[in-house]
Parts: sequence; structure tokens; C-alpha cells
Amino acid sequence: MAVIGEKEKKVIIDQHQLHTKDTGSVEVQVALLTERINHLVDHLKMHQKDHHTRRGLLIMVGRRKRLLSYLQRSNEDSFKKLTKKLKLKTKD
Repeated sequence: MAVIGEKEKKVIIDQHQLHTKDTGSVEVQVALLTERINHLVDHLKMHQKDHHTRRGLLIMVGRRKRLLSYLQRSNEDSFKKLTKKLKLKTKD
């Protein structure tokens, strides 16, 4: 199931990539996961009983949390910029 289209995905990658051919850095992965999570949250507001989607959402939130934790350990400046750019809450 494609939650976001190819055009939207390309825009997100272009905004968060570290160099011209970067499509898999932690920053890009977190940005893509955040977009998908936001989309699913909107979906679940309309369909509260969709438990299969809720489970997928929780898995994505956990994956994003692990990636953010890794980024915070490895490159704290990049972590702070990314969380500010994506408007994510952190435990500072």
C-alpha cells in the first residue's frame, strides 16, 4: 500500500538528503516515516476501529524512534536540526 506518492516522496528526499544521490540516510528515512505516520494518524481519526492500520502505525513509530535514538547518539547536531525541521517532540 503506497501511502505517499512518488512525487511527494521525491520532494521529501530532496529536502532532507545529505548529498545528491542520498536516498537512505537516517535523516531521509526519518522524514519519510514521519510523513507516513502523519498520513496514518489522519486516517485513524476517521476510522477508529481500523486496528490493522493502528498496529502498522505503532511499528512505524517504533522504527522512527530507534532511528532518532541512533542519530542522537551519532550526530547530535543533525538530530536537533531534523527534529526542529519535522516539529518532533524530544526529551531534551
